[in-house]
Amino acid sequence: MKLASVITAAVAAASIAAPALADKLDDIIASGKLRCAVVLDFPPMGMRDADNKPVGFDVDYCNDLAAALGVTAEIVETTFPERIPALVSGQVDIGVASTSDTLERAKTVGFSIPYYAFENAVVVNDKVEMADWEGMKGKTVGATAGTYEAIWLEGKIKEWGEGQFRPYQNQADVFLALSQGQLDATVSTMEVAEANVKSGNFPGIRIVDKAPMVPDYVALIALRSEHGLIDYLNLFINQQVRTGRYAELYAKWVGEGEPAGLTIPGVYR
Repeated sequence: MKLASVITAAVAAASIAAPALADKLDDIIASGKLRCAVVLDFPPMGMRDADNKPVGFDVDYCNDLAAALGVTAEIVETTFPERIPALVSGQVDIGVASTSDTLERAKTVGFSIPYYAFENAVVVNDKVEMADWEGMKGKTVGATAGTYEAIWLEGKIKEWGEGQFRPYQNQADVFLALSQGQLDATVSTMEVAEANVKSGNFPGIRIVDKAPMVPDYVALIALRSEHGLIDYLNLFINQQVRTGRYAELYAKWVGEGEPAGLTIPGVYR
C-alpha cells in the first residue's frame, strides 16, 4: 500500500509540475480567428471581385475550414514567394495558397494531404509561332519565382542549353509580360491559363499545349511542428471530398467536369 501511495503521489506531482501544452489548433479555436495566407492573383483559386473582395476556390476553402473550427476566417493576401515566410513569421496560422508539396519545402513547413491537383498549360504570345510545348526551346520564358512551374521551366532551359528564363514576383506580372511581348511563353496551371485568356485582361495570349509535367498536387501548409493541426487539416480535406463539398467548389470556380482525383495509385493515402 505504501508503494502504491508513493507512485500516486509522484504521478500527481508530475502532473502539477508539467502543465499541459496548448498547440496551434487550440490557439486558433481560443482566438476565435483563423488567419489564412491566400494568393489573390491566381484565378480561379484566389482573386478579387468587382468590389475588391477576396473570392475564389482557396478563399471558400479557408471559409469552410474556419466554419468547421467555429471561428471567423481572415484572408491574408500573400504572393507565392511570401506564403512560407508569412507562415514561419507568425503572420498567418495556415496557408490555403495552392502550395505544391515539394520535398524541399517540407524541410521548412508541414504539409497536409493534397486538397487540389493541377495540370499545366503552355501559354504563348500570339505573335510567337509555337505549336506545342517543345516550341519553347530557345525562347524567352518566365514564371513566378520559386513555383513548381518556374522550377520545371528553369530545368528545361538548362537541359536545352538555350533560351532564357525570367522570374517574376507574382502571376499577374508574368501574364502582363507575356501580353506585352516581354516573354514568348509561360507555363501555368490550366485553370489559371484559361481564366486569364477568357478575362481579356491580358490580350494577345493563347494556350497551345499541355506541359508534360506530373500533376501538381497542392496542400495546406502549417508549421512543421504542429502535428495536431496538420492531422485536423488532413481530416478536414477528407471530409470536404466525401461530403461532396470539394466537387461543389470545383463546379463553382472551375466549371464543368470532374475534379481531379487527390490520390496517387500505388501510394498509401
